[in-house]
Amino acid sequence: QVQLVESGGGLVQAGDSLRLSCAASGRTISSTVMGWFRQAPGEDRKFVGGISRSGLTKYLDSVKGRFTISRDNSKNTLYLQMNSLKPEDTAIYYCAGRQRYTSSPYTTYTTREEYDYWGQGTQITVSS
Repeated sequence: QVQLVESGGGLVQAGDSLRLSCAASGRTISSTVMGWFRQAPGEDRKFVGGISRSGLTKYLDSVKGRFTISRDNSKNTLYLQMNSLKPEDTAIYYCAGRQRYTSSPYTTYTTREEYDYWGQGTQITVSS
């Protein structure tokens, strides 16, 4: 059974930085596509960024240059480094992983339907 556990959320001020962690068990994260999503109140869960098996990353346009996804294979942990945070980044952030096979090592996915397991989410609140 795959489990994803996020940590690192909190209340910060605009311009601050924060790093989220997603500790995985039951599946090696480097063997699959992983992603980060976020959901603000009253909105759908949206793609923030993803990383392919080969390590290629893809981001939502509004976070490009501010957010960085990385992974530590030795710890089987995915990270989301968030810099220059803005109030509009306020949301619950979710880590996601894909169970289904992806033929290309360079593929990432940007829709929630492509991911099969999810963490419980961690709240990020950015005050102005």
